[in-house]
Amino acid sequence: MANKKNEYYFTTFAQLVQYSCDAAVLLSQIINDFHAEELETKMDEMHEIEHAGDKGRHVMMKQLAREFITPIEREDIVSLADAIDNVTDTVEDVLVRIYMFNFTVIREDAIKMAAIIVKCCEALKEAVVEFAKFRKSQTLHSLIIEINRLEEEGDALFVKATRNLFVNEKDPVQIMAWRETFDYMEKCCDACEEVSEVIESVMMKNS
Repeated sequence: MANKKNEYYFTTFAQLVQYSCDAAVLLSQIINDFHAEELETKMDEMHEIEHAGDKGRHVMMKQLAREFITPIEREDIVSLADAIDNVTDTVEDVLVRIYMFNFTVIREDAIKMAAIIVKCCEALKEAVVEFAKFRKSQTLHSLIIEINRLEEEGDALFVKATRNLFVNEKDPVQIMAWRETFDYMEKCCDACEEVSEVIESVMMKNS
């Protein structure tokens, strides 16, 4: 894309998804090296990432309001920005639940699910960066397929984690709390897939 106005939107999409990746990596670090007494500080750190993503999206929306001609349809720009923002929000929601439910020990299944969230976000970043040349890209479709594959892997982990929880945990409060937390972790993968679906929709409209 030679036009700087066109480049702005695609560059901003990549910046927004980087916040999602940063949030996913932070969540994984917290879960892998868990210290309950540090959660409030980690919550602040996570919220800074989420807030930076919100600011980036707001700046893009202001720019879009001033534009008459855009590289893709205006509603697609809004949909993609919102979908990426939702990824970051959903990752933060996982940490919120870990804090709210006052977990003192992290389950092994949560560590595995955090790892797949990182992989989903990393694959999404590759796809969003490649999206800048979606009209000519030879790899974007395969990147979308990889995001779908990872989302399915996340689904399988969620099912296994939930079964392990109900089979092995005797405390009903822990069952309730972890069931909801696992659900939000699975939603992170779903959110990544939703971004890829917006990208795929734009590709179809412009093919």
